[in-house]
Amino acid sequence: MTDLHAVLKQYWGYDNFRPFQEDAIKAVLNGIDTLVLLPTGGGKSVCFQVPVMAMEGVCIVVTPLIALMKDQVEQLKRRGISAAAIHSGMGKNEIDITLDNCIHGHTKFLYVSPERLRTDIMIARAKQMNVCLLAIDEAHCISAWGYDFRPAYLLIADFRKLIPGVPSMALTATATEEVRADILDKLEMRNARVFKQSFARANLSYSAFSEENKERKLLQILKNVSGSAIVYVRTRKRTKELADWLSRQGISAQSYHAGLPFRERGDRQSSWIKNQTRVVVATNAFGMGIDKPDVRAVIHFDLPDNLEAYYQEAGRAGRDEAKAYAVALFTKLDLEELTENVERKYPPVEVLKRVYQSLANYYKIATGGGEFSAFDFDIQQFTGTFGLAVNETHYALKLLEEEGFLQLSESFNDASKIHFLVDNRQLYDFQIRYQELDSFIKVILRMYGGELFTEYVRISESEIGQIFFAPEPEVIKKLNFLKERDIIDYEPRKNKPQLTFLTPRYEAALLPLNVFEIEKKKSRDLTKARSVAHYAAHTRICRTLLLLEYFNEFDAEECGVCDICIQKKKQDLQHNLELDSALVNFLNQNGAVTPNELGKAFEDVPEKDFLQTLQQLIKDEVIRYDTIGKLALTNKTQH
Repeated sequence: MTDLHAVLKQYWGYDNFRPFQEDAIKAVLNGIDTLVLLPTGGGKSVCFQVPVMAMEGVCIVVTPLIALMKDQVEQLKRRGISAAAIHSGMGKNEIDITLDNCIHGHTKFLYVSPERLRTDIMIARAKQMNVCLLAIDEAHCISAWGYDFRPAYLLIADFRKLIPGVPSMALTATATEEVRADILDKLEMRNARVFKQSFARANLSYSAFSEENKERKLLQILKNVSGSAIVYVRTRKRTKELADWLSRQGISAQSYHAGLPFRERGDRQSSWIKNQTRVVVATNAFGMGIDKPDVRAVIHFDLPDNLEAYYQEAGRAGRDEAKAYAVALFTKLDLEELTENVERKYPPVEVLKRVYQSLANYYKIATGGGEFSAFDFDIQQFTGTFGLAVNETHYALKLLEEEGFLQLSESFNDASKIHFLVDNRQLYDFQIRYQELDSFIKVILRMYGGELFTEYVRISESEIGQIFFAPEPEVIKKLNFLKERDIIDYEPRKNKPQLTFLTPRYEAALLPLNVFEIEKKKSRDLTKARSVAHYAAHTRICRTLLLLEYFNEFDAEECGVCDICIQKKKQDLQHNLELDSALVNFLNQNGAVTPNELGKAFEDVPEKDFLQTLQQLIKDEVIRYDTIGKLALTNKTQH
């Protein structure tokens, strides 16, 4: 059997596994279906990536977000592991080559969205692949009880029948008991091993503060807690306003949201990771897939819609296991708006049908056509064309996505790609005929290597221009010239949101919306929103215990470091000081007494508190036992 520690060290640089990782890996290697529940930052990816490097064949990874998919692929490539992804925005030829490389090449990981599993090409090629593992990331998406339900995840059980005997590993950071049961049922995981790490984070201090002036409290937190921080807000507009305000207060801050240009997003993320920028003020588009261990504070300036999202986002603090803080700020109005936000998220069925019909008209898609067609999407332009309200349209698109009709990749970006369509001999002949392009082609080959002949390779026109000493427009012109002569396939970068039709187009009036399920989900979302309000406004129970109970953990102890626990300690200390004083005063007035007499005098005090205080006073030599066993003040205490 392969030495798993050697694999871990070779590719990830770690000497030891974290709790549960090795057990989950060994279960997969023994062909057992596995459900892995690890908190954010708990190392879920290692659980399926390490065993694959110890096996023959390719791992198919189902994941819902294009940005996360691409990030994982790039991380694996940096570790010298061959990985690829299939997502909307890729041409048929690129998909074809990517799948061929999974059959005949050395690809170890193929990332796909769940919607891709039902395509004819995926079904046909999967049967030819030597699949060693099916990994389902963000597995809570399969459950209507989850906070991010994706109907396409229900296709996975059917897909599994194409690869009989191949074990599956489902992974998620946030799953209640209902969701866990749903994952096992919907994925048809029989006799599965479940590995669950406690959701408690000993180094993470949770707090929630009711504040009318949230900006002032935010500034106070950032001044008291040094180091890197994330501040989460609801809207793109607020990211900029708050980041600008923090900058004016002398705090290094930048905004981040999915609407920023690709390069700007990358630059801001990189600046924060390198600690050149201290604070990122972001929508929830930020943080997923980013492995930054030294985040000292995650502050929710606006409350999220559910505790699953809150736990996942707050969990980005303190991954290095050093002390970190997760703080939620709210006003009374914020708590009321939680349920109002849910109401807004569910526009009437008529609005859904109108938006769907408008999309079909906008992109000129005939009834029965358009499956997996992807288009650039500008919501302002679209709503302006059809006289639709932007906010209502946004939520209608989200619901149509949840119902499995569309996929909207708001943060989509993809670098330019090229792939040589000719072999070495044909390319050489072309270079002889077009000698003016010879040096240009050699630069590309030198920069990107032989992979150009076997797969689509991401390129940068500006970097090619720097090496070739030519402006970017000239590089693009030459690439297009090569494309027109079928030497390369060149796909210029996409930097706009992409909208993909996942099914053949329906007549809007006959759109098969599951109205009953939509209403049920709305009801569940309202319950989740009330749980957030309950968590934020609560003042008695330890915050870690509140979160753990939500995730069905009932045997934990108080954390001792949340705002509620700290307040209790202060009250206990005050109470103990008062009891100290009362005991000393009693003995000062009454002289030496027996322990029973003293206990009777303080019988209203809890016995545990009384004994602890008395023991501490004796230890501190404030009280002593005299020669006949009575309790009295020491000489230095008497007055």
